Amino acid sequence: MRYAAQPAFVLHARAWRETSLLVEVLTHEHGRVGLIARGVHGPKKQQLRAALQPLQHIRFDGVQRGELAQLSAAEAIDEAPRLHGEVMLAGFYLNELMLRLAPRHDGVGMLYAIYGETRARLGLELPLAWTLRRFERDLFEALGVGFAWDCDGDGVVIDPAARYVLDPEHGPRRVLGDAGRAGRSQTATGRALLDLAADREPCAEDMPGLRRVIRALLLHHLGGRGLKSWELIASLPRAPGDGAVVAAQPDSDASVS
Repeated sequence: MRYAAQPAFVLHARAWRETSLLVEVLTHEHGRVGLIARGVHGPKKQQLRAALQPLQHIRFDGVQRGELAQLSAAEAIDEAPRLHGEVMLAGFYLNELMLRLAPRHDGVGMLYAIYGETRARLGLELPLAWTLRRFERDLFEALGVGFAWDCDGDGVVIDPAARYVLDPEHGPRRVLGDAGRAGRSQTATGRALLDLAADREPCAEDMPGLRRVIRALLLHHLGGRGLKSWELIASLPRAPGDGAVVAAQPDSDASVS
């Protein structure tokens, strides 16, 4: 198969042998594609190397040979967003999810669209937690494992005053009785689920629970093996007085995962 001026987002690039790169990209027509970019470390290849950085939007030419395609040319379509701090970690998280869940050589146009939209939102520095929750919601839908967020698997409308977990097969499942403090930390409010269904940003107090139940659902679809971005975020200490929403504990209210 030949790729000609194929638009793609760069998800990951790593050194291979002495002068080459192994690159993973997300395309609209062919899903996730692995590329071998040979001889990119020469002095005349600076522009090509820049085009192959994660989050970059490119057009590329290449020939598919086996599992990986041989890259023959690539150019940037636009300038990748300059991300810093938590937003940079969010970009890492975004790319890692796509690397783990986007199908190889199987085009899912919605994945390409939601990645592009979320990339743009990161560059605009819109509310980070809300940007990621919207992305995760749409990711489930694009992968064919989504469900209605405004009713449970039995069709019962979500009660905004109740608390829920997310069952991979059933969808939202109401937690009956007093869940207790520990249980409440692993559930989301019905109000947050209704907001997500309506594409409306939940209130700040509802965001941590929403993040946790979505992470549990993601972990299921990741086969029980977590993300390196989760480990990285959990290892970051919070400086005294720091307003960032990353914290040292894995069950913290960090928004970047």
